[in-house]
Amino acid sequence: MPQPISEVPRASPQMIVTVLLSGGIDSAACAAFYQGLGHKVSALHVDYGQAARRNERKAAIAIAEHFQIPLQIVAVHGVQEKPDGEIIGRNAFLIALALQESGFSSQLIAMGVHAGTHYCDCSPKFVDLMNALLSFQSDGRVQVGAPFVSWMKRQIWDFSIKNRVPTSLTYSCERGGDEPCGECLSCRDVRRLYAC
Repeated sequence: MPQPISEVPRASPQMIVTVLLSGGIDSAACAAFYQGLGHKVSALHVDYGQAARRNERKAAIAIAEHFQIPLQIVAVHGVQEKPDGEIIGRNAFLIALALQESGFSSQLIAMGVHAGTHYCDCSPKFVDLMNALLSFQSDGRVQVGAPFVSWMKRQIWDFSIKNRVPTSLTYSCERGGDEPCGECLSCRDVRRLYAC
């Protein structure tokens, strides 16, 4: 399990990291994690037709500006409207797209997946499988980074508070309204965090 930034020695040598920046708390914390290790961090935000794309994009831009990291925005819309909650194949798609967009300029494609969900693409097994695929496709030059894969959401929140991640800039409602719906899984997660 990764330690908070303040307790991790500066990484050597510096790596080039592309963070999949959704605009939520987990991906913002992921950017802070790798930046705190001294790596060269950039971000990729993907509009894949999700209901929250407008507000997620605004949040991703604000977070990238806060951390002073370059942000690339890619829009890829399919033929079906994306539902709330689990979107089958989403994280595999995002990782593959990040590899395609960054090529070998990034050594690590990082995401803020964490424990405590039933989603198979937030599990250590998924990360291992994607790591094997990326390693195969890149001759070992690109890996998947998932520093929070064994952390619960509360641990990411505590990390974010301790390391001054700008949680007020994040957006987490799956339905995409200007005001959080308060009912979707993401809204309920955030409400529990603020309640403690």
